[in-house]
Amino acid sequence: MKHFVLAFAICALAAAIALQRSAIDVAKLAPPQGSITYTDRNGIALGTILGAGSAHSASVALDSVSPIFLEAILAAEDARFWRHGAVDFAALLRAARDYAIFGGARSGGSTIEMQLARLLSPDASGRSEIVRKLQQIALAERIEIASSKTAVLAAYVNRVPMGGNVYGVEAAARTYFGEPAADLDLAQASLLAAIPNDPARLAPDADWQALRARQRYVLHRMVDLGEITPAIANRAFAETLNVRSVDSGIDDAPHALFSLFAGGGLRSGRVRTTLDRPLQRFVQAQTQNVIGALERYHVTGGAALVVDNRTGDVLAYVGSPDYFSDEALGRNDGVRALRQPGSSLKPFTYELALERGTIRSTTILPDVAAAYAIPGGKLYEPGDYSGRFSGPVRVRYALANSLNVPAVHVLSDLGVEPLLARLHALGFAHLDRPPAYYGLGLTLGSGEVSLWELVQAYVAMARGGSFLPLHLTGDPATPRAIGDSANWALITDMLADPHARAHSFGLHSVLEMPFPAAVKTGTSSDFHDTWTVGFTRDYTVGVWVGNFDGSPMHGVSGVTGAGPLWNRIMLRLYERNAEPWAFAPPRGFVRRSICATTGRLALHPSTDCPAVVREWVAPRDLAALRARDEAPALHIVFPANGDTFVLNATTSALQKGEQQLSLRAIDPGAFVHWSVNGTALTLDASGNAFWALRLGTWRIEAADGKQRDRVTIRVVPPAVARPGFTFSKRHD
Repeated sequence: MKHFVLAFAICALAAAIALQRSAIDVAKLAPPQGSITYTDRNGIALGTILGAGSAHSASVALDSVSPIFLEAILAAEDARFWRHGAVDFAALLRAARDYAIFGGARSGGSTIEMQLARLLSPDASGRSEIVRKLQQIALAERIEIASSKTAVLAAYVNRVPMGGNVYGVEAAARTYFGEPAADLDLAQASLLAAIPNDPARLAPDADWQALRARQRYVLHRMVDLGEITPAIANRAFAETLNVRSVDSGIDDAPHALFSLFAGGGLRSGRVRTTLDRPLQRFVQAQTQNVIGALERYHVTGGAALVVDNRTGDVLAYVGSPDYFSDEALGRNDGVRALRQPGSSLKPFTYELALERGTIRSTTILPDVAAAYAIPGGKLYEPGDYSGRFSGPVRVRYALANSLNVPAVHVLSDLGVEPLLARLHALGFAHLDRPPAYYGLGLTLGSGEVSLWELVQAYVAMARGGSFLPLHLTGDPATPRAIGDSANWALITDMLADPHARAHSFGLHSVLEMPFPAAVKTGTSSDFHDTWTVGFTRDYTVGVWVGNFDGSPMHGVSGVTGAGPLWNRIMLRLYERNAEPWAFAPPRGFVRRSICATTGRLALHPSTDCPAVVREWVAPRDLAALRARDEAPALHIVFPANGDTFVLNATTSALQKGEQQLSLRAIDPGAFVHWSVNGTALTLDASGNAFWALRLGTWRIEAADGKQRDRVTIRVVPPAVARPGFTFSKRHD
């Protein structure tokens, strides 16, 4: 007998030691990997995104949970929690008695520790109820040994099933009521405390009547325990509760939230974003409204981005009109999608050309038929949306009216490689092909960019070349300078000039604001994409309109597609705010009168200049302009001196005169005579001169009886032409 007692004691001691060594301190457990709740800049909840295991959960400290909920959950699940150990033997015996008499438990026997043990070790398939219960008891004892009661309760309320894929009181409070667990009142707390008894059946969107019956039970238990009075319980039960569906876990900015969530780095919790919920909701509603109005033009998609220029904070992020519309492919993110930007890259071409000195603010550019040699012996012949040409035009006019031929001409002088390098510096990471891939079409949108990248670059323009990466969370990065601030200011001044763009867009269009705003549109080939991006001193707004399936719209341009939405957002930004200050003038520039057709200074009235305009002029250019006033007024604008052309036509085509140059000159009104290598050309009925290409070197001369100007060009066969584009020397 003594040996038996000794053996039993040794076994008991060994079991106790083993149990002690395998004890679990729940306070040291990693929080459950569940979901992340995102808020706007003011702490207002935007939505919650589920974790990898599709568990909607969030961990909070016990003091961040409403005390009334803690009382309610203990009243419902374990009223003697603070007085027993891992196992409440009285409750367990009562449950066993009910099981023997009635064939099932009529009152719960599991403690909070035992329920937590089940949550921490849920896989018990294929085992009997008794075996599962014994395993829970063993694990509960291990928890009890090393954990405080408050740690056990905290671990439990953060993991308890709350219906569907919602776990923990914080996730349940935000999902069902849209507020934190700390703010739950008695009615809300008692409803949530009712769910863990049978989460599948008692979820709010499952059996509402059953949930309400269980809520009444919870309130009665709290009355029995002396925690509340019957009158208080009745008032709580009678309170009207606005319970949301689990599916409404994301209320606002789903594309932005999923973009953040995909970035990783956080297991669960709360993230404050830079978004402004009221503005986000306005932009979302207006996107739906504008796209709906364009439906008859085969338009189904659109996106918008609003940014604070001072910080780079993204204030509104709309990726599609309706994220949950499968028919319109709404889950596509138009802010991040890669699309052709059309003419929206032209301002960066002109700014770099001003910086490099290949153009000046007073340069006269040719908007005439032109052809450029490209690899494969082919010709690139840019044209405008209107199908017409404007002849000699100022830089301001060419940019503001988004003329294609002058922009290509500027890039031909500038070079594709420098522009591509500048675009990379401005954050266009997806323009990752070599320069030859894009060619001169780069300035017209031959590459693919995202709305995020485009707006980011325009923010840099608005900041005078100070590049600041956009962000949805955290603090602004350190800005870095790109280009010359005075040239950026000059480009801004041109984009903010409603009279300069009136020829293409008219006065009082959706691009014109009642306050200073610079804006640029873009339309890709065949109307696949339309863009409008613009800014004030305070904000930059970018809009894309198109179709996510890539199908073309029916004649919708940047001003008719994206423009109206841009207009509404800009007006909203200043609805309650003071109007923005005017843009700062280009530093160091002076305003002078120039001739609109020659770019010369117009210091005195003259019949040689039919139209005088005011333009910002760099001081270094004033001397050159004054010197040029002494030069002959007659000036050949196309072709340019040193141009090379590729003869790429069949004999029959040459006989028909299909490959011809349209010669253009600036002249103060006199009749111009043309000659090539001394042979006079015959003018057509309108006084225009055309010359059919022939191999060789040719001297083209224009004369009006008093003055003359000449250029020399080359015409080469395809086999002799160098690959790439022709870069011609410019003459202003």
